[in-house]
Amino acid sequence: MYLVAIGWLYITVMMALAEAFSPHGSLLGAAITLVFYGILPLSIVLYILGTPARKRALRARSQQQSRHPDAGGHAPGAAEPDAVAPVREEP
Repeated sequence: MYLVAIGWLYITVMMALAEAFSPHGSLLGAAITLVFYGILPLSIVLYILGTPARKRALRARSQQQSRHPDAGGHAPGAAEPDAVAPVREEP
């Protein structure tokens, strides 16, 4: 996946350089070419193609937390060692 992205960036950089050094081209045109033909579409495609990996990582993280809900080693509910237990009020 990244090899195609690197190739696409290489092509768009070459297009931008050709625009910049062309007799009828400009640096603004080169920047627009680089952004709108290279960086913007490539970032969208890489974001979409990276979605399954992000979902897998999120799922693995949530399963890891469900297996070890209290990874700190403290008893549940004992946030502070000198915490006072709540008092139940009668209705």
